Amino acid sequence: MNNMNYIGPDIHKKSISCCVRQADGTIIQESTIAATRHALDEWMRQLPQPWMAGMEATLFTGWIYDHLVTSGALVKVAHPAMLQAIAAGKKKNDRVDARKIADLLRCDYFPECHMAPREIRDRRRVLRYRNLLVRQAVQMKNKVSGLLMEAGVPYNQQKVHQKKYFAELLQTQKKEMPPSMPELLRLSRSTVEALTGMQRQLIRALERDALLAARVERLASIPGVGRVVALTWALEMGDISRFASVKKAVSYCGLCGAEKSSGGKTERTPISKQRNKHLQTILVEAAKLAPRWSTELALVYEREKQRGNRNRATLAVARKLVA
Repeated sequence: MNNMNYIGPDIHKKSISCCVRQADGTIIQESTIAATRHALDEWMRQLPQPWMAGMEATLFTGWIYDHLVTSGALVKVAHPAMLQAIAAGKKKNDRVDARKIADLLRCDYFPECHMAPREIRDRRRVLRYRNLLVRQAVQMKNKVSGLLMEAGVPYNQQKVHQKKYFAELLQTQKKEMPPSMPELLRLSRSTVEALTGMQRQLIRALERDALLAARVERLASIPGVGRVVALTWALEMGDISRFASVKKAVSYCGLCGAEKSSGGKTERTPISKQRNKHLQTILVEAAKLAPRWSTELALVYEREKQRGNRNRATLAVARKLVA
């Protein structure tokens, strides 16, 4: 007889709604606890043994998953899109969601997804923060150009972000600028320098990390793959053995479209929105430059380009990089 208890926690920022079901579906406990480590410890001490839990992958899942696993619990994490498709219904609240999660876990319909090890997630957080700094630096650079264009100040698009040229520009074109503009330009320039320095510091720290150094070195030996691409691949993909084929890895990276097949007719949609957006972005950008460094990738690009679509050629190169 199955004496396992199945727990469905519905996680939010400040609270966690919990439902405990027996193997036959009987609800033996429902409660709402605070989303704190102390409250979790108190709650676990009151649970009937043995038990296992399943939770939806959200922003708050990581620390709760780590805390429960560290305490010796058996925990599974569900893919949110699959969970929504399986457990859709008119009535939706925290209690109902917790019941559905426990039920799916009990019936073995729980759409479990991969949960990267804690050390990989910690380093992935650093890389994604670095990507945020890069985006903010680009926004500030564009703002510098926008301020100059707004005032009608002639400038060199390629040199405006160089420190020496920027200082000369302020000196020679100051008379053509409104009184407020020189100070705004200096603030923008100092922000760009600070953001650039911070992101370089984070990249250097990841490159020297003992957990990543050897793998990044091997990946960087591939023509067209730089340090940032190698770090992104290592941290976003994790253990590559979890993918049964290259096609599954390509799908995870968002480099192929969804397939709709019905009545003997097959249709391909544009590249899927269900993907790892960080990998997709970096691989597409790498694919635009990779043909310059690799003869093999250049042939792949030219072959697809001759069919009349440059974007498809870029995606073909990106898929080849994944392979």
